[in-house]
Amino acid sequence: MITKLQEIFSIPELQKRVMFTIGLLFVYRIGAHITTPGVDTTVLAGFFEGARGTILGLYDMFAGGNLERATIFALGIMPYISASIILQLFQAVIPYFEKLAKEGEEGRKKITQYTRYGTVVLAAVQSIGIAYFLESLSGSGGEPAVMNPGMGFRILTVLTLTSGTIFVMWLGEQITERGIGNGNSLIITIGIIARYPMDMLNTWRALALGQMSPFKLAVIVAVMIVVIAAVIFITQGQRRIPVQYAKRVVGRKIYGGQASHIPLGVNIAGVIPIIFAQSLIMFPSTIAAFVKNVDFMQRISLILSPGHIVYQLLYATIIIFFTYFYTAIVLNPVDVAENMKKSGGFIPGIRPGKKTAEFIDRVLTRITLPGAIFLAFIAILPDILLYRVNVPFYFGGTGLLIVVGVMLDTLRQIESHLLMRHYDGFVKHGRLRGRR
Repeated sequence: MITKLQEIFSIPELQKRVMFTIGLLFVYRIGAHITTPGVDTTVLAGFFEGARGTILGLYDMFAGGNLERATIFALGIMPYISASIILQLFQAVIPYFEKLAKEGEEGRKKITQYTRYGTVVLAAVQSIGIAYFLESLSGSGGEPAVMNPGMGFRILTVLTLTSGTIFVMWLGEQITERGIGNGNSLIITIGIIARYPMDMLNTWRALALGQMSPFKLAVIVAVMIVVIAAVIFITQGQRRIPVQYAKRVVGRKIYGGQASHIPLGVNIAGVIPIIFAQSLIMFPSTIAAFVKNVDFMQRISLILSPGHIVYQLLYATIIIFFTYFYTAIVLNPVDVAENMKKSGGFIPGIRPGKKTAEFIDRVLTRITLPGAIFLAFIAILPDILLYRVNVPFYFGGTGLLIVVGVMLDTLRQIESHLLMRHYDGFVKHGRLRGRR
């Protein structure tokens, strides 16, 4: 591993990209400690302590804890992610955006521009909501979270948080263009990883106080290693459908005739189904956190709270549904079959056109099932560890999938740079998916 790191920093271009990425991530972490003017963070921290199982707690995780501390990056990169998902859904249902997606590079540039506009609009709207939300908060002793509420505070908060989101979006784009890895994903990942030192400290305290035995800790670490290995395996898992291209004679040249494949991932939807499911199942708890005098909402919130068996079963079912739903949006078998037919490609033993689309759809349905079940297991794993095994830290769920997926993608990019310069690659034995 040390040799591979030396090889990385021996390549000037790769060294510049890695250092540039580290530098911008460091800038992001500095901004994560600059508080929005006029906010009492102690009152806000007390509120979020009881909002772990709500949508606000989920949003705060993606924002790297910035919302809990009311920093200038309180919205994080989430408005950009939300705008990207909305534009992706538009491509499936609105003909104009579907046409843009098929126009190649120019179409992608327009979609990117619309995504930026959507990010600014979403950030401004969410900033207004956060400003009113902060003004409504008060501590246990009645102390307000905002020292000087009013129109001035609202305007300042909207300008601060919206500008912070635009700056974070710019950081992400700069990392993607001039650094290494996907910038937006790395920003989310670094916010999640920032919580790990505190989790390690809590585990050490539990071990020192006798609340956890060394044997139990060893078993938990072993389970974590197995789960991480399984996540890597599922993330890189593919079913490769062979494709043969017919030979075409154009003048004196012969085109086609080569064999290729269609890589269908076991988990094409990625982490999106868990995010959708969390947002949906946490909605009653979020409403109940603000409406505390309605017994019906409190009972619903209790049933749909982490640790309850109904919550876990419903949560897993919703994840499986959204996995199939989002996979159908991301990959359309009809479009794949049509593109193959136009290029003169065919699957051996399957007729081009409708039969090919049906075959791809059948294969996709079968391989998506284990991926969906695994996503559901990873999503409810933190509940099992926290409420059944009494582990003093959060492991699994959305955070684990994001960290593993982003790290694998970053390693692929690093490896491509090494292979271009005739190095062995980052992984000596075995292959990362994507290496040819």
